[in-house]
Amino acid sequence: MDVGRHPNIDLLAYSEVESVEGEAGDFRVTVRKKPRYVDESKCTGCGACAEKCPTVTSDEYNLGLGKAKAIYKYFAQGIPSAYTIDANLCRNFQAGKKCGVCQKVCQAGAIDYKQEAKTLEFPVGAVIVATGYELFDARRIPEYGYGRIPNVITALEFERFLSASGPTHGHVHRVTDLAVQEALPEAEKTCQKAFKGLERFEKQFEMTSDAFYERYESGEFKGGDEDYEKWAAAVRAARKAKDELEELRRKAESIEAAHRLAFIQCVGSRDIRFNKYCSGFCCMHAIKEAIIAREHDRDAQVYIFGMDIRAVGKGFEEYRNRGAHEAGIHYVRSRVAEVTEERDHTPVVWYEDTKERVVRRMPVDLVILSTACQPSASAKPLADLLGIELNEFGFFKTLSHLPLDTTKPGIFICGCAHSPMDIPESVAQASSAAARAAQVLSGSGTMRLAS
Repeated sequence: MDVGRHPNIDLLAYSEVESVEGEAGDFRVTVRKKPRYVDESKCTGCGACAEKCPTVTSDEYNLGLGKAKAIYKYFAQGIPSAYTIDANLCRNFQAGKKCGVCQKVCQAGAIDYKQEAKTLEFPVGAVIVATGYELFDARRIPEYGYGRIPNVITALEFERFLSASGPTHGHVHRVTDLAVQEALPEAEKTCQKAFKGLERFEKQFEMTSDAFYERYESGEFKGGDEDYEKWAAAVRAARKAKDELEELRRKAESIEAAHRLAFIQCVGSRDIRFNKYCSGFCCMHAIKEAIIAREHDRDAQVYIFGMDIRAVGKGFEEYRNRGAHEAGIHYVRSRVAEVTEERDHTPVVWYEDTKERVVRRMPVDLVILSTACQPSASAKPLADLLGIELNEFGFFKTLSHLPLDTTKPGIFICGCAHSPMDIPESVAQASSAAARAAQVLSGSGTMRLAS
């Protein structure tokens, strides 16, 4: 919030850098500010537009685990706190369609369907690159079943399950159980509609559908009026819809929290097939999620499968031990070979216990994959645009004696643009990058290193 209010900081959200020219102390940056179709200066963030929007889509912020609208706020703490219209989904931008609901309900008058992109130019003295990272696509390791076995999810998806503002409001359930809950309202509507359709026949023939179908099955009405055949088909459809609804309700009543959780580490990292490097923060992320899961459910049994646990930061080893002694986390030194699925959608982890040197199987409720940290997809095109180099892993290359300086003077990096790192290290490095940029702006050059 302090950044958004600071008089000397211009925050250009929903924008892209198109070109950077010049040299250290005298760069010219061209930025394309994309149209939100919402006036940021007028939008109060009340949410009335999203509430009334009729277009429902997948929630990108919740990784497709929830629903969103064509007009949305990417996440609650976003700055500026303004909504954005997705022109690819909004009915108002589709040929031959009209809507305008959000404009009608917006009391601030912030909706502007005619808003256009703007090109802005800035003279700057230094550039700091902080492109973040992307997660490894776990589908590239088919033996773990991600995308094929419903109850195999990623650590980031599990993070959204644990969040009170997430799609499950902090409750941890199997994905297949959530699908049952989601299907119930639609099944109820289908059942009501099917039985509503029987009323026309019952009024026409002055007979209940049950009485008619009993006589129809006995052969009394077969080969008769065509309406009898239609009525019989409608009765069968209604009974099928009722049976399916009752089955869904039975399953919904038996749903419990996911008690047995299995984390699989190093999915896509420390692997010569994909990324040779260690992603650094995955072990601690898994331990944190495991501890929170135990706080939500004291009956939870949590297993972390990995070659080893790399707790390399200050206090991290103590946190690892706390997970074992206080939260009851089981660290399983192992190599997971594959994940299979039983008929009731229960995932089964097959692994080699590298202490006992035997192959074991473990049925669990949820499998959580700790996926690798990879360079952002924007890294290569941005490096070409800035005229700087990438290293062998695809992260931005830095000088050995100046770990924040890229191969072009005046351009610095921080966070996961440099390499995989956790939040405290990223924050510390961002402060260092800001200090390096300040040196360029003040004309003091590079600080002399202590000999």
